[in-house]
Amino acid sequence: MKNTIPKSPTYPIESVDNALKLLHLLRERSHLRVSEASNAIGVARSTAHRLLAMLQHHGFVRQDPFSRAYVAGPALLDFGLAILRDRDVRAHARPFLEKLSRETGETVHLIALQGRDVLFLDCVESAKAVRVGNRTGLLLPAHCTSAGKALLAALPPERFRALYPHERLVGLTRRSIKTRTRLEREVRLVRKQGYATNFGETEEDIGSIGVLIQDAQRTPRAALSIAAPTSRLTDKAISAVAKAALRAAAAIGDTLP
Repeated sequence: MKNTIPKSPTYPIESVDNALKLLHLLRERSHLRVSEASNAIGVARSTAHRLLAMLQHHGFVRQDPFSRAYVAGPALLDFGLAILRDRDVRAHARPFLEKLSRETGETVHLIALQGRDVLFLDCVESAKAVRVGNRTGLLLPAHCTSAGKALLAALPPERFRALYPHERLVGLTRRSIKTRTRLEREVRLVRKQGYATNFGETEEDIGSIGVLIQDAQRTPRAALSIAAPTSRLTDKAISAVAKAALRAAAAIGDTLP
């Protein structure tokens, strides 16, 4: 079959052309550094950085807080173009989300860190009548969510301080963490026990347990959150759910490239 690539427009706009070339690059690789972008499209590093910054401003890319590389952003998610078929964390994680939801009986989300927020990437809802609903596509403050705390606990100290330069934090409920000092205590606890919790910090009467997903190189890639009405999250239930979540996160990590 003959290749029908459209011919170049008569009056091309170079900056638009370069920005679209960068988006095409993100179809071929999961992460893109400024130096790689510069070399790939033949522009100066400063130009590549400005192009990526504009794409980030419009949500087409986001900067990974751990590697500082650029990855596909929520706007691409919305258009159904997000993060590469075989390298997409969502594609690898989906069967494990389904299994974890069946095992715990609760709603499971896959979540990524985006600056000081978390982005809900995918969800398997509980089959129970009273359950936490699907939040896919939603952005929430990282410090108010269990998955966000798990992701923040994996940040280097200097990156954490860069994200939270001020002491006061804005919460979503009366139970939300509202100071950096308390958040620092919380992430230390997360590192110690291996999972994070949220009891009414995002919504009243809703709780969750969050765990980090790391690949084989121990690079943080995303997090799992198991959410339920707080009435169902007894001490015994939290222990069982956390153990199941940690097993699922490890299994997902083993499949990631």
